[in-house]
Amino acid sequence: MATAGSGKIDLLIYGPRKPVVDNGFSERFVRHNVESKDDLDGLSPDVAARIRGIAVTGLRPTDATVLSRFPKLEIVSSFGVGYDHVDSAHARERDIVVTNTPDVLTEEVADTTIGLLTATLREFVKADRYLRSGLWTTQDYPLSVGSLRDRKVGMVGMGRIGQAIARRLDAARVPVVYHSRNPAAGVSHQHYPSLIEMATAVDTLIVITPGGAATANLINADVMKALGPRGVIINMARGSVIDEPALIAALKSGTILAAGLDVYAREPQVPDELKAMQNVVLLPHIGSASLVTRNAMDQLVVDNLKAWFSGKPPLTPIAETPVKDR
Repeated sequence: MATAGSGKIDLLIYGPRKPVVDNGFSERFVRHNVESKDDLDGLSPDVAARIRGIAVTGLRPTDATVLSRFPKLEIVSSFGVGYDHVDSAHARERDIVVTNTPDVLTEEVADTTIGLLTATLREFVKADRYLRSGLWTTQDYPLSVGSLRDRKVGMVGMGRIGQAIARRLDAARVPVVYHSRNPAAGVSHQHYPSLIEMATAVDTLIVITPGGAATANLINADVMKALGPRGVIINMARGSVIDEPALIAALKSGTILAAGLDVYAREPQVPDELKAMQNVVLLPHIGSASLVTRNAMDQLVVDNLKAWFSGKPPLTPIAETPVKDR
C-alpha cells in the first residue's frame, strides 16, 4: 500500500482517452496510456512490472492474459456498471480489487430506457422519417399499433437501474412485475422466479440484468414465444443476454411485435437484418451517454484509484473481490 511520501505510483489507463481521467491525478502518479489490448505489447517489461493500478476507461477485455502482465497490480478501476469484461475470478485469486461505477448513471439509464420503450411502441423514429420524406403533406401518419396504455411490463433484473425504471413506470401507471434470481429487498412489485412464467403473464420485457456467462442467451426463443405476438423487448443490459439470431427470427415471423435495442452481441457490429427492420429501434449503446453522466462515471474511476492509493477502501468495489481491512 502506498503512503504519503512514498515513490511514484504507476497507473495504466486502458481504453479511450478521457479528459476527466487524464487530468484527474496528481504528480504522485505516473500514467501510461494504452488504447486497446493489442497496444499492450508496446509496454516495456520494466513499465509492466511497475503498474499498480489500472483504469479501464471503456469496455476493453481485461481478462487473465491482460492482468497477468502486471505482477504488482493491486486494483482495477473499471468504467461502467457492468464488469463482465474484467476477469473478476482471476482478480480475486490474486487479491486484486475490482471497482465499477454504479449509482452515478442510474437515473440516466432509466431515462433512456423509458425513451426507448416509448419510441419503440409509438414508432417515433419511423414517424420522424415519414415527416422528413414529405409524406405527411399527402396523408396522415397511420395510428401506431403499440401504446403504453395497454401494457404490462416484466423487468428482467431489479437492481438499482431496474428499480429506477420501475419508479418511472409506476408514475406512468403501467403495471410492473419482475424476474430475478432472488426477490429484491424493499421492492413491492410481484416477483416471478420463472422467466417463462413472467413472459407469459406480460407483453413487454425490459432487460436490465448483468451480462456474463450466467445470463448468456437468457432471452431465448422460448421466452419470445411465451411473450407472444404483442410482445416488445427492450434491451438495456448486454447484447449477450439476448439470443440475437432468435430475436431476428421472432421479429421476422411476428412471434413478437417489436424491439428496442441499445446493446448488441458484437458491438459495434449490428446485423444488417436488424437495421432493415421497421419494427426495431436501434441505439448505439448510449444508455448513459450524456456529458454530465459520463463525466461523473469517469470521476468515479479516478476517485476509486485515489482512495485506494491513499490507504482508504475503494468507493465502489464489486462483490466478487471483497476488500480486506486496510
